[in-house]
Amino acid sequence: MRRRAISAREALKRHGWAIGMMESRHPGPANLRNHNAVMGCLRKAGFPFEMAIHAYSVQDAYIYGFALQEKDLAFETADSAGEAAQRRAKTIGALENYPYLVEIATKLPESGYDNAAEFAWGLDLILDGLEQRRHSGAAPA
Repeated sequence: MRRRAISAREALKRHGWAIGMMESRHPGPANLRNHNAVMGCLRKAGFPFEMAIHAYSVQDAYIYGFALQEKDLAFETADSAGEAAQRRAKTIGALENYPYLVEIATKLPESGYDNAAEFAWGLDLILDGLEQRRHSGAAPA
């Protein structure tokens, strides 16, 4: 699942125009193969049908959401992330009203921010949670 998610993010990064089309009414064969393979992976891993649907939904939302954010923010490195944050801070106006956004704009370039590492951190959080649910058999509330 981790490998599939990373591969999907990388494909969406290369083809940013595809983000809005992934769940269109007319999916292409590659998209259908991907959906089938992901569901197969979840079902073979022991997820009951309903839990597999939940797992797929949360992972899809994360992948597409991250890819869209990555496309819209358009930065590749910690330095360019900081520059983007500083540009955004300038458009906000009265920065004293947004101390945490100021913190982002000033500290992000120093943080070593990396899109791939950020994606992996969130993905691991999701996959760890799904693994816990799979073993406990707990359905979402």
